[in-house]
Amino acid sequence: MSKKNSSNYVYCWGNNAKRATLKGRVCRVVVRGSMNSALVEFTDNGQREVVSRNALRRAKPYRKDS
Repeated sequence: MSKKNSSNYVYCWGNNAKRATLKGRVCRVVVRGSMNSALVEFTDNGQREVVSRNALRRAKPYRKDS
């Protein structure tokens, strides 16, 4: 297993029915796998899915405007 990653990501692919339900949701990488896969956990409900790492984009940090 690889080093634990605490960064948040956004799932970006939506080209089929399953991926469309995941698109736009914030997740964190639990484990990086072989063949460019990753086990991710979605922050809204704790659902875990194995996805392609190509489908993940870093989430922009929240900035509170003053």
